[in-house]
Amino acid sequence: MNTSPRLLVVGRSGQVAQALAERAALRGVPLLALGRETLDLASFTGLPEAALAFQPTAVINAAAFTAVDKAEESREEAFAINAHGAGRLAEAVRALSVPFLHLSTDYVYDGSKAAPYVETDPTGPLGVYGTSKLSGEDAVIAAHPQALVFRTAWVYSPFGGNFVKTMLRLAATRDRLTVVDDQIGSPTSAFDIADALLGVARSIGYEGMKGRAGIYHLAGGGETSWCGFARVIFKASAALGGPSLEVEPITTAQYPTPARRPANSRLDCSKLEDAFSLTLPPWQDSLKPIVERLVSEAVAEA
Repeated sequence: MNTSPRLLVVGRSGQVAQALAERAALRGVPLLALGRETLDLASFTGLPEAALAFQPTAVINAAAFTAVDKAEESREEAFAINAHGAGRLAEAVRALSVPFLHLSTDYVYDGSKAAPYVETDPTGPLGVYGTSKLSGEDAVIAAHPQALVFRTAWVYSPFGGNFVKTMLRLAATRDRLTVVDDQIGSPTSAFDIADALLGVARSIGYEGMKGRAGIYHLAGGGETSWCGFARVIFKASAALGGPSLEVEPITTAQYPTPARRPANSRLDCSKLEDAFSLTLPPWQDSLKPIVERLVSEAVAEA
């Protein structure tokens, strides 16, 4: 059996896709990432010849409609990509007889639980984005019996648009900032997600699936609020000579958005640790090198 993974990644410009490309290159893992111009989940009809010729040992779906508020007015597009397209992709990957790794979200929950969510807890998304991703989970599992679904949360990285980059950008033009303090979750580095997915791909390459198909939680260690997250971002930035702001806590009610967010996005990741011996680092530890990279890049561009 060939135990060296060859990874086909659907999605190329997203945070996790770019983190996967960097981490795979460092490890010498062959990886082919397909952008929307080559494989569009909204109109997916089959894997392109380049993907088939690559002969992947696993396929990772890192493509999604992730604009949470925009999804409220773009339901059809969100479902086309996150649900229908994901299901059709899983069916195509099943025909290749290789595992399918699919990314999902903490927003499949309504946030009413007082403790961190486990995979068997009832779901109840509050908006179109979470509903479309939950529908995608169902479609993927139905189409591919060897699929692995990873629910993650509060993803940040040096790439694309995310909370960390937004905070640092706002610090350049404002003196103070108000940030929601009554939504709690686990910030998760896209690099930590990439490392975990590479670890899973390696594990199933060596050991096979061993009955490990199903849903897993994959989030950074520890928890905080968005306000707490912002304060740690600015503390790390200030220590590097980067921008910083005073952050004032507010409630969700004081910052209305088109889509409702869960008050509790904490994910219990014990199942992932038990199945694959993987535990993500504390979110504060993973945040520091990303803030350092962003501050350094900003200085270089100045």
